[in-house]
Order: sequence, then C-alpha cells, then structure tokens
Amino acid sequence: MAHIILGASGRVGSAAVDKLLERGEVVKGVVRNEEKAEGLKSRGAEAAIADAHNLPALKVAMRDGETLFALTPETGQEENVLADTNDILTNYHTVLAASGIRKVVGLSSMGAQHSEGTGNLLMSYMLEHAFEGLDLTRVFIRPAYYFSNWLGYLESAEESGVLPTFFPVGLKIPMICPGDVGQFAAEVLLHNDRDLTIYELSGPASLSSADVAKAFSEVFNKEIKARQIPRDQWEQTLRSIGFSADGIRNFIEMTEAVINGKSGPEGKGTVSVQADTTLREYLETEVKRV
Repeated sequence: MAHIILGASGRVGSAAVDKLLERGEVVKGVVRNEEKAEGLKSRGAEAAIADAHNLPALKVAMRDGETLFALTPETGQEENVLADTNDILTNYHTVLAASGIRKVVGLSSMGAQHSEGTGNLLMSYMLEHAFEGLDLTRVFIRPAYYFSNWLGYLESAEESGVLPTFFPVGLKIPMICPGDVGQFAAEVLLHNDRDLTIYELSGPASLSSADVAKAFSEVFNKEIKARQIPRDQWEQTLRSIGFSADGIRNFIEMTEAVINGKSGPEGKGTVSVQADTTLREYLETEVKRV
C-alpha cells in the first residue's frame, strides 16, 4: 500500500514525495506526463499519469493507496474556476468511495473557513467539504501565502529595481516556504490524526511587500522597491498573463479578501504550526537554481 501524492511534481507535492521517501515509505506520485513520471521514478517513487478531470485514469492512479494527498489544481485560465474545481472534487470523491484509501490530507489554504467572498480561496472551502459522508479520516492543511508567488518577479525586479504587488506595500500577511508545507504534509500523512483536524501553517514572520522587496535587495545586492499596481490596472495586468475572465474575477476577489483581512487564520478549532525557512533563505536557494 502506498501514499498517493497528487500534484507530485509541484513545489508542495514534490517536497512531500521526497520527505516520505526519506522516511522509507512507499510513495506513488500522480503527474500529468511521462517526463514528470520518469523524474519521480528516478528518485525512487512509483509514478502514475492522470489528469484530475480524467476519472478512469484517476481510478487507476489511486489504486492500492493507503493515504491520499489531495489538492485543487488551477491555472487561472479556466472558463469557470469553481465549476472546474467542483468537477475535480467530484472525481476525487467518486474514486475514494470505491477505494481502500482510509486517510485524506487535503492542501487547503488560510481563509478556507469562509463560504463566500474570497474568490480562489473558495476552492479550499470546497475541498474541505468534498469528502463528507466517506468512511475515512480527513485532515486539512491551510498554509499561508507562498513565498513562491513572488518568483515570477525575480528577473524583472532585478532589472528594473521595482517589485510590483497587488497589495498595499506595507500590508503584512502570513507567508511560508512551499517546501516546508510539503514536508509537513508528509509527516501528517504518517500521523494518527483525529478526523477533521485542521492545521494552519505560517512561516517565521508575517511579511509585507516592502519586506519582500528588502529580501530581494539583499539577495541581488541592489536596491529594489515595492510598488503597488493601481486597482484600475489589475484586470489588464491579469489578462496580459493569460487569465480568463472568470480567473480574473476570482483572483481579484481573493486579493481584496487578503487586503481586507479575510484570508487570515481562523485560529479557533485549528492547530497552529510555524515553519522555519525564512524568505531570504528561500530566495537565495531559488536564485541559485535559475
């Protein structure tokens, strides 16, 4: 019996795979193409190829599983973000109802306690309610804002000295290294948690866009300043990078929820966990990879 890791080539899923392998566990990573599958096999994991929308492929991929690490993939290009998420979660539910998997660890998000008004974060709310009625243990991990969300600005920030941000430059929010989330998820897969345990994960400190710009400055040894993208330019900015109309609407609603404080930890009936990796440590590692 294996630990099934969906999204096994992503930043969080990959870290979970590595941690489980390090612990000597049997791991099957689920990815979307042969190249990624070969990468998993080279690290000592089993691999299966399946798209979350492909129910027959998912059934095969999740066969012989003991636990499941589940997430809700998104690209920003979906014509209907939440309907797309519902289709994926329905497939997960269908497979789990007929499988031998007895524990699901879902990758949720801070802010998942809200049932409306949070845009993309509603995907996490849906995930946390997708497995009701099934005879299995449900555990959810709600990470803070990922450090990796800033990586798309590395090159332009180094060249221009400007770090664009949708947030007010002084707004501090919880942030975390995605690798720390993956390693924690691996440990949770091995825990004997009670049903409906919810972990809220954050990094060493809440950070603002100005703090992120300072970390960029230290890593690149040049001054970089955070600059908020004007509200009337959000839609065009997102459209220019390929977001669909619904992807734009949900992203903006999520961003406004963050600014309004609606995306913070629930802090009631949850378990708070603090990870160790700092933003500067994370950026230094990522810059070396480029």
